[in-house]
Amino acid sequence: MPHRHHGHPTRRGPHGIGSGERRGSVPRVGDVALRTGEPFGGNHGTSSRGVVAIARGISHAAHRGGQHARTSATTRARHTHHRSGDHPQGRHPRPGRVDEIARSWRLPARGTGRASRRSGSPRSDHRRVPVDGRRTDSHRLVGRRSGSIDHLLGARPTQRSRSRRGVGLSGPRTRARRLDLDEAIIFPARELILGSNVRDRATSLIASEPWGREQWERLAEGALFDGMESWLPWLTESPLLVTDVLPRGSKMILLEPRRMRDRAVDLLAEEADLAKTLASTWASDADREFPRLYQEPDRLLGETRGSWNLIPVADGPDVPLLEASGWGAMGGAGGDGLTARIKQLLADGFRVVVAADSEVSSTRLADSFANAGLQLDLARPGTKPDLSGRGGIVVVAQLHRGFSVPSARIAVITESDITGRRTSHRRPRAKRRESNTIFEDLKPGNYVVHYIHGVAKYEGMTKMTVAGVERDYLVLAYKGTDKLYLPSDQIDAVRHYVGGETPTLNRLGGGDFAKAKAKVRSAVRAIAQELVVLYQKRVNARGHAFGSDTPWQFEMEQAFPYVETPDQKKAIEDTKADMERPFPMDRLVCGDVGFGKTEVAVRAAFKAIQDGKQVAVLVPTTLLASQHGNTFSDRFAGYPIRVEVLSRFLTNAEANKVVAGLASGEIDCVVGTHRLLSKGITFKNLGLLIVDEEQRFGVQHKESMKHLKNDVDVLTLTATPIPRTLEMSLVGIRDLSLLQTPPADRQPILTFVGHYDERVAVEAIRRELLREGQVFWVHNRVQSIEECAMRLRELVPEARIAIAHGQMDEGSLEQVVLDFWEGNFDVLVCTTIIESGIDMPTVNTLVVERADLLGLGQMHQLRGRVGRSGQRAYAYLFHPRDKSLSEEAYERLRTIGESTELGSGFKIAMRDLEIRGAGNLLGEAQSGHIAAVGYDLYCQMVTEAVGEMKGEPVREPSEIRLDVPTTANLPKDYITKEESRLEAYRRLAQVTTPQEVGDIRDEWLDRYGPLPAPAEALLMVAMLRAECHRLGLNELSISTSQARIGPLDLKTSESIRLKRLNRDAIHKEAARQLVIPIPRGAEPAEFLVGFLRELVIPDDGWVVDPNTAVAGK
Repeated sequence: MPHRHHGHPTRRGPHGIGSGERRGSVPRVGDVALRTGEPFGGNHGTSSRGVVAIARGISHAAHRGGQHARTSATTRARHTHHRSGDHPQGRHPRPGRVDEIARSWRLPARGTGRASRRSGSPRSDHRRVPVDGRRTDSHRLVGRRSGSIDHLLGARPTQRSRSRRGVGLSGPRTRARRLDLDEAIIFPARELILGSNVRDRATSLIASEPWGREQWERLAEGALFDGMESWLPWLTESPLLVTDVLPRGSKMILLEPRRMRDRAVDLLAEEADLAKTLASTWASDADREFPRLYQEPDRLLGETRGSWNLIPVADGPDVPLLEASGWGAMGGAGGDGLTARIKQLLADGFRVVVAADSEVSSTRLADSFANAGLQLDLARPGTKPDLSGRGGIVVVAQLHRGFSVPSARIAVITESDITGRRTSHRRPRAKRRESNTIFEDLKPGNYVVHYIHGVAKYEGMTKMTVAGVERDYLVLAYKGTDKLYLPSDQIDAVRHYVGGETPTLNRLGGGDFAKAKAKVRSAVRAIAQELVVLYQKRVNARGHAFGSDTPWQFEMEQAFPYVETPDQKKAIEDTKADMERPFPMDRLVCGDVGFGKTEVAVRAAFKAIQDGKQVAVLVPTTLLASQHGNTFSDRFAGYPIRVEVLSRFLTNAEANKVVAGLASGEIDCVVGTHRLLSKGITFKNLGLLIVDEEQRFGVQHKESMKHLKNDVDVLTLTATPIPRTLEMSLVGIRDLSLLQTPPADRQPILTFVGHYDERVAVEAIRRELLREGQVFWVHNRVQSIEECAMRLRELVPEARIAIAHGQMDEGSLEQVVLDFWEGNFDVLVCTTIIESGIDMPTVNTLVVERADLLGLGQMHQLRGRVGRSGQRAYAYLFHPRDKSLSEEAYERLRTIGESTELGSGFKIAMRDLEIRGAGNLLGEAQSGHIAAVGYDLYCQMVTEAVGEMKGEPVREPSEIRLDVPTTANLPKDYITKEESRLEAYRRLAQVTTPQEVGDIRDEWLDRYGPLPAPAEALLMVAMLRAECHRLGLNELSISTSQARIGPLDLKTSESIRLKRLNRDAIHKEAARQLVIPIPRGAEPAEFLVGFLRELVIPDDGWVVDPNTAVAGK
């Protein structure tokens, strides 16, 4: 089929390539280019040490711009500045002002455009914040409501809200208020501010420089687009260098000036090459001198102001130096060797400082030394330890490595020196705002399934007034001209349709969907029976009930160098709880790459080993086996645990020793490939099997796994679960844990999907080399991989290029990967062998030549190999120009291009199911049934059938029909985005307790400001729905003077209470209906909530089964 176009070809700037403009919005992190025209050539604006170069094609992240502004502001107030070879000397606009919000400011009424201050005035470099919700030169006001301002910060990826309680700080994802501030200083997120002077300058360039007309017009209109900083030399009269804004008399520290000069020369050369190449493209004079973004290094290095040069110092007799030496392996804290070494240092007059990572560790180390006969002082928490004098002391200090300085008689020993583990200390990860559904949010044009009325097409939301009451309705188009206007409070009745093919719409009220459901319900009984047999086998199997956590378990977990995320902590707790049950565990941990799945496995393995059991970790590739082997060994260092790796990297003799160790029980944990599944591999006491990336194993391997799984706990880790595994987890046969919180500072990967462009690919390599990074180049054909590498060597001669693929001999492959890891090569031309688990933080550019031949899960895994540090990463997924894409290939590429949000692996797995069709994955016999009702409803029906066969009460879904004559909706001027309103309605429709309603109300107050009357009424209706859920009611209608609710049975005591509360109320026992008069002037929903809670007093956590509908049973 012909390739469809998305978007428009980009135009290149003189210093790079700018992507499409987004009028009226701030560029979003992780924006996607899916185009068939000229692709963008991503700017790699950050150096290897996090220093930002001026953007050349792709603007750096907003918080980087904020860091620049903050640094510039503080630099002007101080007198010392340092520059290094990683920090190129580019032009900057003249220093702008930053914004300040202070508690003393007075916010105007809605519609006015200025804020005033009660007393005093802002500093000269600060700007008052307009509050009319528009974008200003230096910032973007996200939301504005009475008494509140939301402002996306450039300095840090957080959000600050000014309200009547002061200036509050909240995360843009969680929206939860964490603290109150009296003042917030807001720095601009961009280095090029499109003020009136810049826009006027761009307008004049339209006539004088017509070759760049398109860019000038966009800038003149104030449109923000990636790479706009590339045009800075054209738009400012005299751009400044950073040194130009330093106060008079400032000192400069030059770190390695020679390296600075070399790096600046490289940048200037690259800029000149780009200008020359692009001049012909735009029919401009090739010999013409373009304004330069970067300046000659002599302008900086030739400054006459005072400066200090920091360069490597040559050793010599006249240079006074303090010589420090590091430690080798020292052994555990209680070891004889370490104790003897410290005693010798003390005897030699050294002051010995033992640096522990935490208070827990410091106490443990001091106790361990005491047990070994060595008394060391323990520094009290919160006090400054005395490091002078003699003797030994244990302090809390997070140091990676220790050292000794003999001339100063001081020795520092870190916890890493003792345990052999290198720790990394980071702040807690940012918490993602949790979604109430694991499926995609509704978008106009999506096919949906209403669980009563069937398959329809969602056309959007509309506001309607019915019987004098205004509400929002979802418009669902059915077969023919039938349309269903679904009240927004019933949005939970709708699910996104996933079935593999374009579905047939049902006729509204025609009965065809009811027949289809009945047919599917009959068919799923066979599936349910199979699943129940598997479940019963697992539950009835005699497994090992592991004991509670030991002190060593606590100690090992405390050594984890990161802060666990809430969902990671829950996954760990659930896994350990499963292991302590008397039947075998079968848990699936699904989380995106780098989200902490391995740590869940590490802790489970340690727990198993503590009970005397062996652990087998099964991985799909030899490279991943080596990496996991290192990870487990590092985490278990300092404990009497033996970890070995079994893969083809081992010689026959080495492999035989590992096999013998497994049989004898000498090896506690083995990490291996499918070699572990070979005949002849026996375990003395296997207790836990960990399977990483299950989808990479074939059918035969999975059959072999069954022999290992008998009576053994199984923990499966995956980023993109295969649909069969997903199905079993969703219906409850396998336990499921989702990790949805990304690591701190992790940025979404900027992804390009398009035709192969050699110039863009080469440019990407060069830009990565400029920031001293590395590149994965995926060429998935072993036969021609050498030719590919030779071509790249010709195109990028300065790059050091290596080759890696699965058909290489073990020693060569291992050595190449090790050399690449150590930075001896810049580009690794490889097959998809890197797909699973390879963790190389310095690799931040990925190029895939034939992405159209890869599966969706494969592309997601490959993309996950880059961007594993705080650096911005780039993925180029190419397909040939001369080949038409199949429908499936096009959909795969479109999905991977759109799914750039962190944590999108689960969504991709669901989309993969939709693209490939359920029949290919779950069996052709069920494909027609899934197509009839959608995968979501199909899984729900299987769950019901499984529950029925297990003897569990099954509740047929039923609507709670509320007819409340009140204007209850979310006004557009309160929540402007339709998708945000849709999400809010979805959350409200799913509430089951008053506490949930209260939480939503608090979030709206903090996120959007004081609630308008329709929103307050909507929350009260939600509260009424929660009461109906508690009492098992499915119908409630309110007229002018009374309310009818049912079905409801009352106990004798409740009937007596009814008459006491309202003697005019009538309970019709036969009809199971309650009629309640509503007092004149009362708000109906609020009155009924209070009345029902008094009538049927709720118990904590008590919910009545709707099928019995008998209050109190």
